[in-house]
Amino acid sequence: MAMNPYVLGFQDIDQTKLLLVGGKGANLGELSRIGGLQVPPGFCVTTDAFKKILSQAPELGELLNQLSTLKVEDGERMRELSAKVRRAIEETPMPEDIQEGILEYLAKLGENDAYAVRSSATAEDLPTASFAGQQDTYLNIIGKEAILQHVSRCWASLFTDRAVIYRRQNGFDHNKAHLSVVIQKMVFPQVSGILFTADPVTSNRKVVSIDASFGLGEALVSGLVDADIYKVQAGQIVSKKISTKKLAIYAIQEGGTRQQPLGPAQQQTQALTDEQILQLEKTGRKIEAYFGRPQDIEWCLDEGQFFIVQSRPITTLYPLPPVSDDKNHVYMSLAHQQMMTDAWKPLGLSLFPVWLRKLSSDPLVEAGGRPFVDVSPELTSRIGRKVFLSRGLGSVDALIQKALLNVLSRKDYIKTLYHGKASVGGLNGGSMGNLVSGLFQAIHIYRKDDPDYMKNMIAQNDALVQDLERRIEGQSGAGLVDFILQDMDEMYKTLVLDNYGVGIVQYYAYNWLKNNLKKWLGEEDVTDVLAQAASDNVTTEMGLTLLDVADVVRQYPAVMSYLQQANDDTFFDGLVKVEGGAAVSDAIQNYLGKYGVRGPGEIDITHTRWIEKPTLLIPMLINDVKNFEPGSHQTITAQKRAEAEQKAQELIDRLERLPGSKGKAKSTRKMISVYRHFIGFREYPKYAMMQHFYVYKQALKKEAARLVQAGILREPEDIHYLSYDELRQAFQTRQIDDRLIAQRKADYAVFEKLTPPRVMTSDGEVISAEYDTANSPQGALIGVPASAGIIEGRARVVLSLEDANFEDGDILVTAFTDPSWTSVFVSLKGLVTEVGGMMTHGAVVAREYGLPAVVSVENATRLIKDGQPIRVNGTKGYVEILQGPFATH
Repeated sequence: MAMNPYVLGFQDIDQTKLLLVGGKGANLGELSRIGGLQVPPGFCVTTDAFKKILSQAPELGELLNQLSTLKVEDGERMRELSAKVRRAIEETPMPEDIQEGILEYLAKLGENDAYAVRSSATAEDLPTASFAGQQDTYLNIIGKEAILQHVSRCWASLFTDRAVIYRRQNGFDHNKAHLSVVIQKMVFPQVSGILFTADPVTSNRKVVSIDASFGLGEALVSGLVDADIYKVQAGQIVSKKISTKKLAIYAIQEGGTRQQPLGPAQQQTQALTDEQILQLEKTGRKIEAYFGRPQDIEWCLDEGQFFIVQSRPITTLYPLPPVSDDKNHVYMSLAHQQMMTDAWKPLGLSLFPVWLRKLSSDPLVEAGGRPFVDVSPELTSRIGRKVFLSRGLGSVDALIQKALLNVLSRKDYIKTLYHGKASVGGLNGGSMGNLVSGLFQAIHIYRKDDPDYMKNMIAQNDALVQDLERRIEGQSGAGLVDFILQDMDEMYKTLVLDNYGVGIVQYYAYNWLKNNLKKWLGEEDVTDVLAQAASDNVTTEMGLTLLDVADVVRQYPAVMSYLQQANDDTFFDGLVKVEGGAAVSDAIQNYLGKYGVRGPGEIDITHTRWIEKPTLLIPMLINDVKNFEPGSHQTITAQKRAEAEQKAQELIDRLERLPGSKGKAKSTRKMISVYRHFIGFREYPKYAMMQHFYVYKQALKKEAARLVQAGILREPEDIHYLSYDELRQAFQTRQIDDRLIAQRKADYAVFEKLTPPRVMTSDGEVISAEYDTANSPQGALIGVPASAGIIEGRARVVLSLEDANFEDGDILVTAFTDPSWTSVFVSLKGLVTEVGGMMTHGAVVAREYGLPAVVSVENATRLIKDGQPIRVNGTKGYVEILQGPFATH
């Protein structure tokens, strides 16, 4: 048969033909090459045919351009334009050479047979986005004219409303999405379904999951019937769910399909025999091995023979770290503990762990652009797991602790884990000596209770940063990288080792007050009030100090107008030209001089700092002007300090009235003083680290600019996609692999869209936590109580700090907060986060501001809608969604 440029048989197709036949067509061509596999024969009408149709309808170009400019919110206009595009395609006559190619193949395969006519888009069944079900499929199509007509319908289905919206949401250009059409001989199965070579619920790569129902798979895919679900692992059926299958879809003789009710006996019958289930598992593993990654496979069973009609990569699985042994491993997310679950760029992902490795000897690994720690040694060590799973881990992220307890309940699985040297809850080699000296230091700090200790430490570090700025000036090339690593050593010594005792004292004081005042006076969460307006807390002061800047801004209406349309390139130049701009510029510059090193996701050195993009402050400034009176910084501080002092005195008075409690009252007075003097230390090391990181970043930017000037690097930000070791080598060799940078950028774009698990195994299983719901109202969202109190208000679901826009009474609902969010806390009445524990940023700041807060509420940003009224119970740890006037906001 002569080659027709518009038609390719399955035998002529492989992955190199992806742009011609789309994802589905390319995968069918590959499947046809696997020995021992039954794939119904067929062919593809190529994307060249689709492009030819588009070229013969001139109005389509303009319609597609209009469609590309629309946002997902422009629903009505999007539907209107999509309908016009579909109509134009269906009304365009199919050129004769395309028809001839189709009819020649039909004659070869059997032109009177029944066929499935299926869409295959170039943006479909790809490793990073499945696009499954976005275009149309037509089953049991009989006759040449009917098949040609359904090819045109498939072409038009590239522009169904759902396909257009899906592409827009995933950032695919409508003009670049092309469609091939798969024409494949029909199979008329007794049973059909879907096989996942990794469990779609748990993500376990070692478990095959099979959905099966009677008749064609259309009933299952369209949700008309509950399928049987079989789970298989290593040749053993580990679970079976036999569903009530009330109907099936079957082909009818004259073409098309029909629904048919099933009899009572068949409804409860297992769709596949055990032998067939195990046979199908082997087939799935063979296909997975061929493609080299987990697959989502469509299959059907006819006359005892399995036919494979599609296989696509499973795009929802989180990537796994490489394993070099035959043991099982358990990985814990460090991203959740560091309040940075967004994807990290390679430079940040290599540099920050330098610091983490000083705190723990646990092996750090990377997966999906996030840091994880292999905690298998802790879980297999009796002493290690006792220390590791103590209350400290729960205070960082309660869901991690609960998930790890879930793992520990699997006694047989624990025996299969890698046995390494446990770091005993985070203490690395040599740290025991540091701990001992830290304890002696803590005793001295506690006894002296110097109110100026923190101020002196802060002044010392500020001087070190100034010295760093001077010393780094003379560094360049590979020497700059080594200089940065050496300074991180010195910073660790100054901030952590030299102040080990401060951390011990503040943590001891917190627990002493929390536990003893509950035991003696029945006081719950009294430390929340006692922490308010504590001295030298750099993070809470950062939020309150922005109120001073707002006081300057609110005096000048022209500045308020300017801020609404300011851009970073001309921010300060334009600001000084408007009335009051010079005064506001000075205020902002002074603020940035102290806090500008901070920003969203700041522990990744590649992330933008406020000083680099001052417009990031604008939403917070406008919120402060709108929601606060002049002088609010001093008013709030005085009020919170008064509340804390009043509470402290009340506690002392109550203790003194108890028989024999004079000593308790005296100890409590001392402990409250120590607690308030040193509680701010918890927030300081990260701030100091960001001061150093900003100096490093500026030096690296200068070095990158030199590489750009020399033609070695395309743009300065490309260094963000190299680890520090690769960067050192690039500086030495003066060579950078553009292909590596391009691949890293593509990987990062994929990783950005993934949601990292808190805990997962080396099999890919995502371990979930289980909450006790007994003490919460029905339907409440359960989390961890982080700051006491109950508040009702409007939910403000905010995923990016740039989108922050609050009004009085709003409750922030977000994935997580880091110190860059602190400035918005003064505008809030409550806090709900998906990530965190008692001692993470949001919880600490919420307590100091007196805001009820619940953290570790899974999927809070999806389950709570922006504008809904909610009740936050920060004492018991749950959130209720209410009915009320905000619901339609």
